[in-house]
Amino acid sequence: MKVRGKAQRTIWTGSDGVSAGIIDQTSLPHGFEVVRLASAGAAAAAIRTMKVRGAPLIGATAAYGLWLALRTDPSDEGLRAAGRELMATRPTAVNLRWAVQRAQTELGQVGPAARAEAALALAERICDEDVAINTAIGQSGLPLLRALAEKGKRRVNILTHCNAGWLATVDVGTATAPIYAAHDGGIPVHVWVDETRPRNQGASLTAWELKNHGVPHTVISDNAGGHLMQHGEVDIVIVGTDRTTATGDVCNKIGTYLKALAAYDNGVPFYAAVPSPSIDWSLRDGVREIPIENRSEKEVTHIAGRLEGGLVAEVLLTPEGSAAANPAFDVTPARLVTGLITERGVAEASETGLRGLFAER
Repeated sequence: MKVRGKAQRTIWTGSDGVSAGIIDQTSLPHGFEVVRLASAGAAAAAIRTMKVRGAPLIGATAAYGLWLALRTDPSDEGLRAAGRELMATRPTAVNLRWAVQRAQTELGQVGPAARAEAALALAERICDEDVAINTAIGQSGLPLLRALAEKGKRRVNILTHCNAGWLATVDVGTATAPIYAAHDGGIPVHVWVDETRPRNQGASLTAWELKNHGVPHTVISDNAGGHLMQHGEVDIVIVGTDRTTATGDVCNKIGTYLKALAAYDNGVPFYAAVPSPSIDWSLRDGVREIPIENRSEKEVTHIAGRLEGGLVAEVLLTPEGSAAANPAFDVTPARLVTGLITERGVAEASETGLRGLFAER
C-alpha cells in the first residue's frame, strides 16, 4: 500500500543489513515514525508495546527478532532463548507461535555458522508469503462485494472492526484486502469504521490507511453498528482474526462478538478474513480454549489525542481511582459466522468447511 504516494510495508530489512525497520503504530494517525530494531529484545518490546500489532505482523516481527538474536548468539540455546523471549510477549495471536516454531524447526537444521543468514532469508520469506496470502484473500472476497454491488445497484456499505488492514499485516491487509480490491476495481464501496475502544485502532489506524488509499469511509462509535444494521445501512461485516479454531470459532478484537450478534439478528452477512497461519488446528472450542490477553487498565481509563495546537496529549477519562477491566479479545462462535475468507477461497465456518480447503491439515 502507499503512504503519501510512496509504496510502504510495515516491516523491512534495514538498509544497514543488521537491523529491521518498522512503522511505530503508536505514533499514528497524528505522526509517522519509523523505528529501528537492532536486537531480539527490541523486537519483543515492539510487540509488547504495540508498536507493531495485528496477528500476521506480530509473526513477521518475531521472525525478524530471531534473526537479530542469532546474529549475536547462533547456538541452539540462543535460538531457544530468543524463542522464549518472543513467545512471552502476547498470548492470543497464534501467528506468533506459528512463526517462532516454524523458524526453530527450519533453523535447527542449519549449522550455527550459517544460521543468522538463514534466519534473515526466512524472515523475508515469511513477509513475502504474508503479502501473497493477503492478496489472495482479497481476490477470494472480491466476488462477495461485487455481488452485493450488482444486487443493490449502489455503493456497498461494509462495516469492519479494529484494524485488520495493511497495518496489521506486512502489506495489503486481511479484512481490508477485498475492500481495496473492490475499490481499485471500480466497485463503489464505503466503510463504516468502528472506533474500536479502548485503543481506538479503527479510528486511528483503519481510518488513516483508508484515507491514504482514497477509500470512502466514516468513523463510528463502537455502539452504532447495530443501529446502522437495523436501518439497512450495512450490507456486509468483514473482520479479521487473531486466532481461528479448526471448527470455525473466530477470536478477534474485543467487541467483535457483539457485532456478530447484531449482524445475525438483522440478517447481515458476517465474514472473517482468515489467513491460514492464523488457524489453530489444535483447538476446537474457542470460548474455552483460546487464551485472552488482559491488558493494562490505563488503556481504558486514559485516551490520547491531538490538541488544537498540534500537541498530542493523554488525558484521564474516568474518575480517579476507578478500577477498569481490559480484556483485549473475544470469541465469536462459528454459528454466527457466515463464512471464512481465506487465501484458498471462502469456507463455511466449520471443521468441514475449513478442511475442505486445507485437506492437508
